[in-house]
Amino acid sequence: MYVADSRASTPSAEGAVRQGLAGRRRHAVAPTVLALGTVSLVTDVSSEMVTAVLPLYLVAGLGLSPLGFGLLDGIYNGFSALVRLAGGHLADRGGGRHKWVAGLGYGISALCKTLLLVAHTLTPIGLILAADRTGKGLRTAPRDALISLSSTPETRGRAFGVHRAMDTAGALFGPLVAFLILRATVDGYDAVFTVSFCVAVAGVLVLVLFVPGGASARAAPEGPRPTLRAALALLRRRDLRRITICALLLGLATVSDSFVYLLLQRHLGVPDRWFALLPLGTAAAFLLLAVPLGRLADRVGRWRIFLAGHGALLLAYGLLLTSWHGTALPYTVLALHGTFYAATDGVLMAAASDGVPEALRSSGLAVVQTGQALARFACSLLFGAAWTVWGDRTALAASTAALAVCAVFSYTLRPTREHIS
Repeated sequence: MYVADSRASTPSAEGAVRQGLAGRRRHAVAPTVLALGTVSLVTDVSSEMVTAVLPLYLVAGLGLSPLGFGLLDGIYNGFSALVRLAGGHLADRGGGRHKWVAGLGYGISALCKTLLLVAHTLTPIGLILAADRTGKGLRTAPRDALISLSSTPETRGRAFGVHRAMDTAGALFGPLVAFLILRATVDGYDAVFTVSFCVAVAGVLVLVLFVPGGASARAAPEGPRPTLRAALALLRRRDLRRITICALLLGLATVSDSFVYLLLQRHLGVPDRWFALLPLGTAAAFLLLAVPLGRLADRVGRWRIFLAGHGALLLAYGLLLTSWHGTALPYTVLALHGTFYAATDGVLMAAASDGVPEALRSSGLAVVQTGQALARFACSLLFGAAWTVWGDRTALAASTAALAVCAVFSYTLRPTREHIS
């Protein structure tokens, strides 16, 4: 009897072990996601070093007006939007080019860091920023497609959350490194740009050596032939069309990070030497909340978390419009700003992935990203012009009202079907 029971129980025990291992695999983050997270961490140290000092360098150092800075900041986002569809299309063709198209984008952005050393007027700086954003536009959709394709629908929000958390760790260190360089050197801006280039090169090397890629690494997925027409035809799918429209409308009322930091500096009279540290608050909140909010989005619905993130941004704008000057103001505004990114950046891509076939995953995500980036390009131009003509408070009040209207509209236009694990 004992022997018979043992034999009968053995298959059951082995099955339980297999089920347990399968369950752990379903809930684990893929190595590809971790490798891409490392690339983004290193690259973001480089890019955020420049981003942290660029507003002050242009406005205080080179004397650009808010309108001029708005133009450059718009270019910074606009050129990214123009090439995202091209990057997504190139990555989808052949089924195994995601890594190499992303690598090309990372390489272009790295080269641009050195060119900032010799540019001191509006036109060349604008061209360099356009080239840098071209690199970002090329790499973003292929990278996000790799994350999506490496994850299951049940864990996609978590996977994007882990990647964005690692990415944001770089954003946390970048401004700190820039701050230390500015304090330690005489030609601080040139030193920041030089170190940024060296770090960016390291990020490209990590991508080449550790991220799987190539035609042999992954069989071409079945589905429609990857063409730009096929990618745009995805907008016929109601849920993806609604997601794209909402991302575009909300982007039209989302003030760029650089303007938020300039507003906070003027509101509190922050000395120039401390300006580079302001992005640290946003990055810290983003880092702490990206994974928890990604997991929550998997459980309760990604669109709910996405809209809640815009609610946090509305609160941040509202605080900047008040007359409150307490010591807690910058911490509160930056925490809300980081919460906005944690609840929207990766969550939007996870939500969009649910409605895009594998063969067009990179192109489909690029469609959503393009709409959002073009909207933010327009917002930068409009906000810079409004600041110049009416002042910063009136410009921010208009953006706050527009964001509230767009958020309410996006709630009514939310996708009809969401994957909830």
